Amino acid sequence: MHFSTSFTVLALLVSSVLAAPAAPRKQVKKAEKTLNNRLIVTLKDGADRSAVLSDVGLVSAAIDDWEILNAFSRTTSPFVDALLAHDDVLEIEEDGVATIFATQTNAPWGLARLSSTSKLSGSASSLTFSYTYDDAAGSGVNVYIVDTGIRTTHTQFGGRASWGATFGGYANADGNGHGTHVAGTIGGSQYGVAKAVSLFAVKVLSDAGSGTFSDVISGINWAASQKAVTGRPTIISLSLGGSASTAVDSAVSSATGLGVHVVLLPSALRPLLMLVLLSPNYGSVVDIWAPGQDVISSYGTSDTATASLSGTSMATPHISGLAAYLISVSGDRTPAALSTYIQSLSLKSSGTVNYLAHNA
Repeated sequence: MHFSTSFTVLALLVSSVLAAPAAPRKQVKKAEKTLNNRLIVTLKDGADRSAVLSDVGLVSAAIDDWEILNAFSRTTSPFVDALLAHDDVLEIEEDGVATIFATQTNAPWGLARLSSTSKLSGSASSLTFSYTYDDAAGSGVNVYIVDTGIRTTHTQFGGRASWGATFGGYANADGNGHGTHVAGTIGGSQYGVAKAVSLFAVKVLSDAGSGTFSDVISGINWAASQKAVTGRPTIISLSLGGSASTAVDSAVSSATGLGVHVVLLPSALRPLLMLVLLSPNYGSVVDIWAPGQDVISSYGTSDTATASLSGTSMATPHISGLAAYLISVSGDRTPAALSTYIQSLSLKSSGTVNYLAHNA
């Protein structure tokens, strides 16, 4: 009788195991657009990258990887199925495309908005507004512009702009102008929020204004590593966007975990500095608003060139510059604390996290 009961219980247990639904098989996450046939493989926290590579028969020389992120990229291959089935693989995604957002126009406005508490009046193209700021102006702070590069010889920078790194096989030059425009808004002598900041070009986008997510991750990885090298407060400015990417989000999150401040277009990530000016970027992901329409800044076509651009790409560097400025005036903070501080200084109203950036 005892044996029969045990056998019955065992049979029930075996039956329940056999009837358990199988876990859904992972799929490669599709990107909206790709430039190559590469995939980005993100591993679970604590997973041993070398062990995963060994399990599926890959050698480290066949991949690109990053210190800041437990992930790697490689061209598509017969190893994909084995990686999808591996328990330590969190996600595999196509190497999507990041692009810049800007529209050529012919009128500026900008820095005065950060130091004024009232509505501005006058012609946006006049360059006659007043901007009140502390002379510290970002001194002692490094900002890494992950973009199309910077024309480092532009007169706006006065020797404060340097070439940092290039990912994607491009020439060490800004053949687009976008990155130089962004850098000018962050730290140009006339157009910049933080006029004494040190600027570094991290080129991850082509002269046509697009590039792969894997190169963006490489740029973030390199820039974040410089904090330990220089010992200085570090900001990464990302005036680019694309389809959702777990790997890029994780790289940004890892950078902030190292104490690096990251300013970028709206995302679900916290704690970061995020901003927006123009729809469709609105809602709970917005932390703060900044000028982004008809923004005049330096441009890449000559050492004295300027251009007026519009878009969230132009709003981002206002906050990057403001972050550098505030660090130089009142000291560095954690990324979360600096984000909160910038929000506390903002001019407030009702609506979609309606905080307008301000410098005092």
